[in-house]
Amino acid sequence: MTNPKQTISVLVNNQPGVLQRVAGLFGRRGYNIESITVGESEEHGLSRMVIETTGDHNTLEQIQKQLYKLIDVIKVIDLGSQAMVGRELALIKVNAEPTTRPEIIGIVETFRAAIVDISPTTLIVQVVGDSDKIDAMVELFRPYGIRELTRTGVTAMVRGMSVGK
Repeated sequence: MTNPKQTISVLVNNQPGVLQRVAGLFGRRGYNIESITVGESEEHGLSRMVIETTGDHNTLEQIQKQLYKLIDVIKVIDLGSQAMVGRELALIKVNAEPTTRPEIIGIVETFRAAIVDISPTTLIVQVVGDSDKIDAMVELFRPYGIRELTRTGVTAMVRGMSVGK
């Protein structure tokens, strides 16, 4: 049985080297980072990292304890233990000859995605959603030929009025 995906939010001081120290901690401990997004938070001088990793409950506890040992880590939140909204963005450059464009546009519309660039032989499609939605769209585009694919990784927050605890 494979380990489940775990999503954590890490509030850190916005300082040079913090991302490197967090990523290094994962590497030294043998934990894999499936995806990581980092950006400014609601509080000046602090950044929020959303990290998706795999492991059981004990592994997640160990990761949290190790993160708190880093001086620039302010708060670690287990998002997966709460109702959360998680989204990812992907840009997909797909082969799109004039004969196949209507089919590709149909897929784009079905997934509520957007075409953001058109060339004579390709389209760049932007899709936002959970990882399963993006995976499904990628699989539907494979028969047409994917020229290039880039994904942001998951970013997430707790639903409703509460702030992650």
